[in-house]
Amino acid sequence: MSEPVYGPRPLRTNARDLVLISVAGQIAPPIERGTPWRTGYDGKARSLPGSGGIVLNQRIGDPCVGLAGDHVEPAVSIRSEQSSIIGGRTGPNQALQTYSCVGDEAVVTTGRASGARGVVTGKHGGVDTVLIDFPLEAMKRMAIGDRVQVWAHGLGLRLTDYPDVAIWNCSPRLLAGWQPLDRDGQILVRVSHRFPARLMGSGLGRNNVLRGDYDIQMSDPAMVKKYDLGSLRFGDLVAIMGADNRFGRSRLEGFISIGVIVHSDSMVAGHGPGGVSLLSGPSSRFRLELTPDANIANYLRVRTACPPRATFPLPTRERRERLAATRRAASRGIEEAGA
Repeated sequence: MSEPVYGPRPLRTNARDLVLISVAGQIAPPIERGTPWRTGYDGKARSLPGSGGIVLNQRIGDPCVGLAGDHVEPAVSIRSEQSSIIGGRTGPNQALQTYSCVGDEAVVTTGRASGARGVVTGKHGGVDTVLIDFPLEAMKRMAIGDRVQVWAHGLGLRLTDYPDVAIWNCSPRLLAGWQPLDRDGQILVRVSHRFPARLMGSGLGRNNVLRGDYDIQMSDPAMVKKYDLGSLRFGDLVAIMGADNRFGRSRLEGFISIGVIVHSDSMVAGHGPGGVSLLSGPSSRFRLELTPDANIANYLRVRTACPPRATFPLPTRERRERLAATRRAASRGIEEAGA
């Protein structure tokens, strides 16, 4: 007997069983590690802004490729600096990272911006921060060290009709705005880009997808062009083909991982825009719809995402600028010789 055919409908979940719990941290300062220089995959050393702090001119929905920055975290980055006699020195921050889900509501609890509301947009491994978008006027009143509380809601979420599809780091609020649909035994899901798992770098092999992210390598200009990676924005929802993120970050043909872009491009080898895992399972369980609107800035109604526009990673842009300058100088030399 054949399976019944039915139209698209919302995914069924166990959302009513979830625990709503508060976690908190402080606005984290940018950190330098020994030297201000980062050596790029092109062999050049650059000194650029990095992770942490309050980034006033980059938010979800903005382009994340080609910036004069490296691993830039849009808007506000928080980390718990509390310690505990249970769970070790980093226990509270690990809980902040694990419990916080994309789409969770956050509120500033100290300082001049006390009471300002924001939304969790991602997590960043290595520096172990949680990223939160706030309105610009609120960010202008904030200071490093201000406390931010997150109403964490999403850890333990399951898709009840798809037990073979894992869902991580995703709040019910994001799911409601994004609206993946159950259609004829497949999940119809909107993404802005799709590309192969062989492009993934730093973070690959980590056995915990609940903390941090992993990076899209941008060192191959041909691959950047082929998969339109130069148009990536903070908050874009992307599909990684041949990736299994159900239990960790692995490559596995016949599987898909869908995530959200959380930090900017990087010039360091093996690094690039970072993605936090949201959904992962067999390819046969997904039907992808490519659309430029697939950005959490739109789905969480934070702001309208910028129209995607292709640009080059900073090393490629600098190389093209040097070549153009060389051609102009050569042209001037010919003209002067002719005169």
